[in-house]
Amino acid sequence: MGLRTFIEGWPVYRQLSGTDPLGRGAAAQSPRSAELTARTETADSMARSICPYCAVGCGQRVYVKDGQVTQIEGDPDSPISRGRLCPKGAASKSLVTSPLRQTKVRYRRPYATEWEDLDLDVALDMIADRVLAARDETWEDVDDEGRPLNRTLGISSLGGATLDNEENYLIKKLFTAMGALQIENQARI
Repeated sequence: MGLRTFIEGWPVYRQLSGTDPLGRGAAAQSPRSAELTARTETADSMARSICPYCAVGCGQRVYVKDGQVTQIEGDPDSPISRGRLCPKGAASKSLVTSPLRQTKVRYRRPYATEWEDLDLDVALDMIADRVLAARDETWEDVDDEGRPLNRTLGISSLGGATLDNEENYLIKKLFTAMGALQIENQARI
């Protein structure tokens, strides 16, 4: 590389001698960065969505290429987030594409050292049996003075931030119908 090539490749020289005296455009761009394209430019389609992590409801743009999610960014048209996402929302692509994501029911028996895969029907039956047993063991019909209670203190619910309003509404109705009093959601804490 000659001295002239070196000087012409220097960003300050390009800034002062070119049409970009403030150094905000082509003068600041290296040859490598000039060849780069955004991941969103090559996407086949874009779908609008809502971030699943908390109750704020930030808008997201989900970019898809060949049936796979390639990028998730904030939606500038969202009146709530105006294109911004928190660190969890910005990393939400890994929620659906991570190779570490669990897609099977995993169970570790008491005193076991290894996890095992369970059939979904078996896992749901185990959960139902345990909920009913806890409810039966801790059910309170009346208090000491004979006033009706119809409650259990042996069951509680802590909802997650990846649930939407409809799911949280149904969970609240379910746990209330079972007699539970301690019903909370992570997004409120």
